[in-house]
Amino acid sequence: MVAEVVRSGFVEGQHQGSIVALGPDGSLLWSVGSVAEPIFPRSCNKPLQATAMVRAGLPVRDRLLALACASHSGEPFHLDGVREILSGAGLDESALQTPADWPLDGDARDQWLLSGAARSAVAMNCSGKHAAMLATCVVNGWDTGTYREPDHPLQQHIAAVFAELTGEPVAAVGVDGCGAPLVSSSLRGLARGYSRLVRSDPDSAERAVADAISGFPEYASGTRRDEASLLRAYPGAIGKAGAEACYAVAMPDGAAVALKIADGGGRARPVVMAAALRRLGYDDAVLDEVGTCLLYGGGRPVGEVRAVLPTA
Repeated sequence: MVAEVVRSGFVEGQHQGSIVALGPDGSLLWSVGSVAEPIFPRSCNKPLQATAMVRAGLPVRDRLLALACASHSGEPFHLDGVREILSGAGLDESALQTPADWPLDGDARDQWLLSGAARSAVAMNCSGKHAAMLATCVVNGWDTGTYREPDHPLQQHIAAVFAELTGEPVAAVGVDGCGAPLVSSSLRGLARGYSRLVRSDPDSAERAVADAISGFPEYASGTRRDEASLLRAYPGAIGKAGAEACYAVAMPDGAAVALKIADGGGRARPVVMAAALRRLGYDDAVLDEVGTCLLYGGGRPVGEVRAVLPTA
């Protein structure tokens, strides 16, 4: 158990999960649950996928590279950025093979609906990654019509670099929610990959991705997201959440945490990450902010989701 749901002083539910924490040198500091077995890290893979694309010649940097790593909120600046990536490659929205969707952010979705707009491929939260995949294909002369296929040169290259960065062979390949290939990693391998991005050499693809995420956290997530709040408080850190309550963070010194809530309960994800970072010795007010998940009754707070981690 890594979190419990407490209402009116009564524990009414629990979340199980797994967590791994690595030191700045990549060594294992502590772990909870199973951290060596392969999982699908879902969108936590995106920074490692983007690193592979930069190595293959993806020309975007800074805010647009952060957007390539994002499960973006669908705010107007996100959609403009996706269109900018596509335009730079001589493409438009019609090249995207993301499923049509509404913006992820509630306010952005409300405005989208009020405008009368329909679901759109560009509004889907993975459109930044897909735009970058298409731009990488254009640079290399690869077919853009089949870029989502696992045997496409782009996807083969991404899988190889992903295995290099995590230090593990890919044990399973699936299909992510956006339709692109999804490769597996253990939590320890995922944390290792994030740590390597932060500890990378200047002028490397890894450094470009780390600088993009840390420098433009709103592009890597959204203006109202807990990931952005955490990264703003720790300049030089990188972090990315994924579906099914996966989350990976690497701090400026290279220490890294990766976790998965077993039942996919997203409400426990930032709460447990905040507790894990505190156990590593980090102590900033932002951890209270992102690590608080209140429960309500009659319109007022009556409980919370709280982390339950061993102290040693």
